[in-house]
Amino acid sequence: MKVVAGTVAGASKTLPAQFGLINLLKAGAAQLIVLHHLAFYGPMADHARVIFPALFDWLADSARIAVQVFLVIGGFLAAKSLAPSGQAGCATPLRAIWRRYAKLAPPFVAATLVAVLASLWAAEWMTHDSISAPATLSQLGAHVLLLHGVLGYASVSAGAWYVAIDFQLYALLVVLLWLVGRVSGNRQQQWLMPLVVAAGITLSLLHFNLDADWDNWALYFFGSYGLGLMAWWASDPRRKPGMAVMLMMMALLPAVLGLLLEFRSRIALAAVTACVLFLWGRGKIASDSRAWVAINGMGKISYSVFLIHFPVCLLVNAAFTRFAPAEPEWQGVGLLAAWSGSLLAGALFHRWVEAPLSRLMQFVAEQLAVRDVHMPRPLPR
Repeated sequence: MKVVAGTVAGASKTLPAQFGLINLLKAGAAQLIVLHHLAFYGPMADHARVIFPALFDWLADSARIAVQVFLVIGGFLAAKSLAPSGQAGCATPLRAIWRRYAKLAPPFVAATLVAVLASLWAAEWMTHDSISAPATLSQLGAHVLLLHGVLGYASVSAGAWYVAIDFQLYALLVVLLWLVGRVSGNRQQQWLMPLVVAAGITLSLLHFNLDADWDNWALYFFGSYGLGLMAWWASDPRRKPGMAVMLMMMALLPAVLGLLLEFRSRIALAAVTACVLFLWGRGKIASDSRAWVAINGMGKISYSVFLIHFPVCLLVNAAFTRFAPAEPEWQGVGLLAAWSGSLLAGALFHRWVEAPLSRLMQFVAEQLAVRDVHMPRPLPR
């Protein structure tokens, strides 16, 4: 990674250049998701809606498609990690899937427990349908396994479905890489995997994504995820421009056909996001200004904000319902408090929960790998 020198907050530092555009997209999408849930759930929005009714209606309805940005970025970064040149093959698929689970699940489980406690606390101060029923052990177990949607359990927290889908999509990609690699004999064919992904995008957008009964499964969302995969492979600077454009068209053509078949704003946003990443997603920006330090920081904590914002918003809703007047202005202040509180809680959750758990899981994985290396092998017969 390129390193640049910069001065931040009066102190000279050497800061790494980062994928600034990706962090900007993640930070912006995370804010829209928080605002969507604030406008959609809880009594504060019901009271404050009269201040800016059109804005509240847009946030409650259309802002939810910002999750498509995360899906496309997820595919983009998964391609970078698992198959940077687009070649099939994965030597240790189970280990790769476990690493993804170990990254996603521990902070998700911690945030789920916080949401359970927040629901119990909020129920003491208000009665509202945004409060989940007391969680059962089987429901929590399904959340731990990231199978709550598949098994038909209600989510304890808004947005919990996305974590499970992200894991499914990553696991599906690993399986495809491994399977295509085995079938092709792991020959270095840079077109085979993109062809398979393009076929998956087509099936997803022209069939599975048109049927809401599939929305607990990766195939429903693979169109958006696959657009991100193709954007990474097509933006490889080693490719000739004509080949790069052809790869991107392999992804965009089924998206266009899908939109013609049935226009879906979420798919249109996914296609636009993929095009933006294709053109500028690999660019790294020096973190030598306060603005980019803030943007990169917001991008870094976006997963924590995504995980922890709902219980924070729930508690603030309950507090303003119980202790504040029902006037729109007071409830509007509550919305601002919930929004800013979500960002603060996300930063604290990242520092004290997500990051330590990530280091712990990495340490455990390294110890298991070392033990595996030093285990005696059976003698050949």
